[in-house]
Amino acid sequence: MTDARQHQGGEGVPHPRGPHDALTDVHGLRVGHAQRTGDGWLTGTTVVLAPEGGVVAAVDVRGGGPGTRETDALDPRNLVQRVEAVVLTGGSAFGLDAASGVAGWLEDRGRGFRVGPDPAQVVPVVPAAALFDLGRGGAWRARPDAALGRAAAEAAARTAPGSPVPQGNTGAGTGAVAGGLKGAVGTASAVLPSGATVAALAAVNAAGSVADPRTGALYGRLYEAPGALPAPDVHAAAQRRLADATAASVARSAGSVRPPLNTTLAVVATDAALTRAQAQKLAGSAHDGLARAIRPVHLLADGDTVFALSTAARPLVPEEGPADPVFGPHLEAMALDGILAAGADVLTRAVVNAVLAADSVDGPGGVFPSYRDLYGT
Repeated sequence: MTDARQHQGGEGVPHPRGPHDALTDVHGLRVGHAQRTGDGWLTGTTVVLAPEGGVVAAVDVRGGGPGTRETDALDPRNLVQRVEAVVLTGGSAFGLDAASGVAGWLEDRGRGFRVGPDPAQVVPVVPAAALFDLGRGGAWRARPDAALGRAAAEAAARTAPGSPVPQGNTGAGTGAVAGGLKGAVGTASAVLPSGATVAALAAVNAAGSVADPRTGALYGRLYEAPGALPAPDVHAAAQRRLADATAASVARSAGSVRPPLNTTLAVVATDAALTRAQAQKLAGSAHDGLARAIRPVHLLADGDTVFALSTAARPLVPEEGPADPVFGPHLEAMALDGILAAGADVLTRAVVNAVLAADSVDGPGGVFPSYRDLYGT
């Protein structure tokens, strides 16, 4: 008899990581970053490029202040079934202009939703979400535009399938800040017992904290290594340096305290074949991964948004001969549960990897120390 449990993930047991522990371990996906820094700039854009023909996509928005584009097109009830790219960008609502550059790049290659007899007559549907990083480089009007979006798409296209994904102060994470610490881009992946890969990429820019203020431990690490706490003297010194950095940032903004307008953006992907409704469930469940790693999360000052992608390269339930009379009807649901649980897990790790990859920034827009600089590795 087929053991249905093999299709789940073995809840509570860490899965092996993919070759690069990255979103691109889901074969066919490519990631490109583009950013501008210096002379008032501290912002960027990240593009997740699908293989030609697109991917099944869905979204779940839980923050109270989202900045998004084309997310309604991902409703399972609507017409367009696949998308060619997803954009994560800085610049708040202004930065959504970056998606226009990606749409133009796709149109130039005949990629998009066909709307006429000519193969060139396509409309690329490019879902996008923006995080708030305005003024963090010093210039309020320094934000991503269509040219930066096109540059990120070109960067993604230049990479070979399965390439490592740069992490840290790059792309949409360039101007990110998380609870006073420097935020960044991070990624992670897992391979399930079924052979399916589940992976995530996050641009961490949270109003809440990624570290426990009592101990300095990263929330996202506690469920894997509850005893891995910084030494008390290290934590005390780090808290003093963080307070000094906050004071310096206030001084550089003419004594005014800016509201914590933020937003964490993420893409969770799998090579398992999902319907759009199942992908939407994955996007929703993946938010649990954010809740483990950021506290509090989903605030009115956040626009937390998770996209879910399926390349549909492998069946959700592997074909294994005659149907099992007991578990057969439930195999698909159990297999999907394994994907959902792994999606939350890899998103938690992607947040941790982002925080650990971040580099400190000390510029005209503020002082944002990295976790590594405060606590070491």
